[in-house]
Amino acid sequence: MAAFSKAYLAGLLAVLTGAAVLAGCGTDSTSSGGGGGAQTIQIWEGYTAAEAKAFSHLVSEYEAQHPGQKVSPLFVNNDNTLQKVLTAVRGGSPPDIAYLYGSWAPNVAQIPQVANLTQVVQRPGVNWNDFWTGERAVATVNGKVIGIPAVVDNLAVVYNKTLFAKAGLQPPGPDWTWQEFVADAKKLTNPAIKQFGTAYVTPGTEDTVWHWEALLWEAGGQLLTPDNKKAAFDSAAGLASLNTLRTMAVTDKSMYLDPSDSAYSNLFNSGKIGMLVTGPWDLSAFPNVKYGVQVMPAYPGTSGGHQTISGPDNWVIFNNSPARVAAAEQFLLWLTAPAQVKYWAVQTGNLPSRQSVGDSPAVSQQMNAALPGVGAFIANLANVKQARPQIPQYPRISTALGQAIVSALQGQASPQDALDQAAEQANGFLAIPG
Repeated sequence: MAAFSKAYLAGLLAVLTGAAVLAGCGTDSTSSGGGGGAQTIQIWEGYTAAEAKAFSHLVSEYEAQHPGQKVSPLFVNNDNTLQKVLTAVRGGSPPDIAYLYGSWAPNVAQIPQVANLTQVVQRPGVNWNDFWTGERAVATVNGKVIGIPAVVDNLAVVYNKTLFAKAGLQPPGPDWTWQEFVADAKKLTNPAIKQFGTAYVTPGTEDTVWHWEALLWEAGGQLLTPDNKKAAFDSAAGLASLNTLRTMAVTDKSMYLDPSDSAYSNLFNSGKIGMLVTGPWDLSAFPNVKYGVQVMPAYPGTSGGHQTISGPDNWVIFNNSPARVAAAEQFLLWLTAPAQVKYWAVQTGNLPSRQSVGDSPAVSQQMNAALPGVGAFIANLANVKQARPQIPQYPRISTALGQAIVSALQGQASPQDALDQAAEQANGFLAIPG
């Protein structure tokens, strides 16, 4: 999973000041792309288990194909990487490449040592447009490409086929609506056995927020005005989308509220929750459930249609010297080429970061056989039509929205009052230059 949704704010809010101190225009990396002779590429990544094994294989393959080039990986917990990078930059010893959450991109872009990859991704053979729309949006800050996509995901609905059948419900179809979702959740709820129709994570973090943001877009709304100067979520679309969740949480009591951000998984696997809005990272946690995957419902009559949200992360290059930048570019362009993307996806179960690989029926079938339902998440990447605002103030706006959503779902504030208060806070943050 793109872990921005789990430990996102804790790490990011701690480094905002540090990033501001390092603010600058960045380095324009326009080298020709040659390896620059024998080089050792230092790379910080957070892979474990199957991902670590697959990455090690790719590193060995790259070194075999590029004599004289060495790749030296160092495991760093992804939650801590930005803080460690800032410390390393201050000390004059950043890695050549680091895996950084895409949600950090606006702050990463302010680090002077970050290489500008805008011209790099336009080189012949890179095929930048082959990366999904959401990935390219998250890797680009103010028109400057500051990273190469490292991972992509999205949200869809995972539902318990057995519980749907017991409730006399038809499985959700690709054209279903949020009205149908709410009605199904109510029918799937059985207080006597503590069974809920659905669940929602309520720690008040970005994980709380990004689930709602997809509904906001589907209702035809936006988080901010087009110039990113004022809040726009305090709208009819914002109210409709938050009321959808409020109905299930407060009125119907069909929604399990999970402040732990983790209990929902065990409850779904135990047959106590009928359906979840979640991502492909959770599928392996449901061995006891005969489940299906469907796109998120839509709001009929709005401009939003069926959408989802993605949390891409980035590989970021730091300018240690022209030769080392060139070597890092060469490695990343190889690592994210279609052949390696296919190997990575099949071996790890991560969604293909390139559309050409994701559109391959053979790849989808192979991955779906290993992890049922992942093929639907691959197809759902086509519904990633926009990304959250790439501005430094977003984490603070997210905090305000997280508190607003939780207060509405817990019945502590009306959806309108919650949105009004969050909008007032957001406008205050936006009035201060990032």
